[in-house]
Amino acid sequence: MRDLPIARDIAQLRARVAAWRRAGDSIGLVPTMGALHDGHVALADRARAENRRVVATIFVNPTQFGPGEDLGAYPRDEAGDVAKLIAAQCDLLFAPSADAMYPAGFATSVQVAELTQHLCGAMRPGHFTGVATVVTKLLLQAMPDRAYFGEKDFQQLQVIRRLAADLDIPAEIVGVPTVREPDGLALSSRNRYLSTAERAVAATLPRLLREAAAALSSGAPVDATLRTATARLVAAGFSKVDYVALCDGARLQPLDHPVAGSRLFAAAHLGRTRLIDNWPVA
Repeated sequence: MRDLPIARDIAQLRARVAAWRRAGDSIGLVPTMGALHDGHVALADRARAENRRVVATIFVNPTQFGPGEDLGAYPRDEAGDVAKLIAAQCDLLFAPSADAMYPAGFATSVQVAELTQHLCGAMRPGHFTGVATVVTKLLLQAMPDRAYFGEKDFQQLQVIRRLAADLDIPAEIVGVPTVREPDGLALSSRNRYLSTAERAVAATLPRLLREAAAALSSGAPVDATLRTATARLVAAGFSKVDYVALCDGARLQPLDHPVAGSRLFAAAHLGRTRLIDNWPVA
């Protein structure tokens, strides 16, 4: 098994990328917060298929965690992550410290309007400012040809597409389909928080989203369908439902009827674990 070079600061990252650029290599970027699973591997695989070089990043970004959220408890396993990235044939890991990303005196943030009004943007104030800021930095630090993000975090994907377009960052933002367990649960680093009993309940979320999306596609009333899905999540054992919402897939604004490209979104809590998912509505 080959070694994986690790850059710990921005200068090391840029030096390696500059050498590849001189050689004419294309570069794919896979930003992560670590605790890698097969969903992250799918991002790396797609990047490998479409680029000569692949850079993965691991940075648990403190600015996207709100008060009382799981920054301190967020799973960290760099050795395990490195093994997965080697198997996925990544060429470089960028794993900076918080001080490298946010040095003393750091005072700039990136905010994306409209797309963050609803869904997780409403439930987690400041979250997407933290996401937008760190992703902007990573895109400018690595200057990739393409950057890869999962569709499970669909709102995040759209926010990143918007900031890249608005700020003229010359990287293609590529969305990769959600990777799921056999019972339909979307892979997430936070799934490891689930107890055995909670894990059995968790698959209710994607199942109800699929059923609600099919009902909406068949003409069922939106309000009644969303209320029913919410009630069924609570009945299944979810302790809190943040939202079940129908939104257009481009601007992420609420809809009172399905349109082309609309999606059904949900966020709900099982114990200390917050699960999110989304499903297209034909």
